[in-house]
Amino acid sequence: RPRGRSGAAAGPPLTEMAAEDEAELSLLECRVCFERYDPVGERRPRNLPCGHVLCRGCVAALGGPERRRLECPFCRQACGSAETSDCLPLLQLLEVLGPAGGSVLGALGRSRGGAAAPPPAPPPAGLRLQLSLGGWGSLVNPTGVAACRRSGRFAVAHDGKKRIHVFGPSGSCLQQFGERGDAGNDIKYPLDVMVTSDGHVVVTDGGDRAVKAFDFEGRGVLAVREGFCLPWGLDATPESEIMLTDSEAGALYRLMADFKKGKLKKCQMIQSQLISPRGVAVSQTSGAVAVIEHLKARGLNNSSTRVKIFSAEMDLVGQMDSFGLNLIFPSRIYTTAVAFDKEGRVIVTDVCSQAVICLGKPEEFPLFNPLISHGLSYPLGLAYMPNNSLIVLDSGDHSVKIYSST
Repeated sequence: RPRGRSGAAAGPPLTEMAAEDEAELSLLECRVCFERYDPVGERRPRNLPCGHVLCRGCVAALGGPERRRLECPFCRQACGSAETSDCLPLLQLLEVLGPAGGSVLGALGRSRGGAAAPPPAPPPAGLRLQLSLGGWGSLVNPTGVAACRRSGRFAVAHDGKKRIHVFGPSGSCLQQFGERGDAGNDIKYPLDVMVTSDGHVVVTDGGDRAVKAFDFEGRGVLAVREGFCLPWGLDATPESEIMLTDSEAGALYRLMADFKKGKLKKCQMIQSQLISPRGVAVSQTSGAVAVIEHLKARGLNNSSTRVKIFSAEMDLVGQMDSFGLNLIFPSRIYTTAVAFDKEGRVIVTDVCSQAVICLGKPEEFPLFNPLISHGLSYPLGLAYMPNNSLIVLDSGDHSVKIYSST
């Protein structure tokens, strides 16, 4: 490259530019066939459930003539062809680069030799803190929050003497129940909670690996023990069925029950081979299901999370992890809770940035729109009230915070 009279390089060092070029090639090429990804045809990038990305042609080739099962060539995790999905972050990046190609760094607003600059995010929907409840002594290490979509009552699970607190829409405490003990309907270690449309409170108990339901007065009406390994996250479908994650089994269940009669109708595993699934949410508009996976990694501080979105028919339609977000926004995200707003947008908590973030509708991934960016310590739970106020469970200061639009 030409040099100035002083002999100094006119641009960045060749080794630095070569490293950047190699990184771009690694990002934009299928690591099996080494062909450049393309938005259409056989080179369209596809996500495997393990998080690795291949082109559509290689997915088909690895799946064999019947295209039923394939094994990831990098981590050897097996999956079905139907479990793969479009890698939307790469597709959006290819769209930005255009048919002629171009610099990835330029597309992301970076300059050679300069620091990364985040692209402008859509303006956040204004959310203002309306009410804060709890605090140490009132709530002890809270783990879950849920709201009744009909009445506006909301329940909090925590480690106190009475482990479930039920609040009215105005924040007044209406009921406390759930003693710690060994009786069948006692609560040993609550992990999550939900409130049905008819006012029953359902709790996942990690202490005896059960799902327990109570009426509004705190009387136990049903305890489900179907060989769960570690039942964790809960939410209800528009048809009042319960979606339940089993973190140790790597599974998602659908439960149907008549809580008034204390009768379990059906318990069906509808998704397996998930990685430590915990939080789960169901869209009340589309029936889409969002699941948070906690990915295992070697070494300290290397764990990460992934949000998977399934259609109401349980087809994988999208997933978002730290890799995808880093293409759009230079942030490491660690998600602990997920919810859908009334428009069907995916809302998550991020304990790294102590924020609540909107990721857009499943087909819009990966939008990055911070909704709440200050005033939180360790956001661990989310729930929407009937008036679209957002409840955030902040385990850092043992409180519940309610936000509404300005």
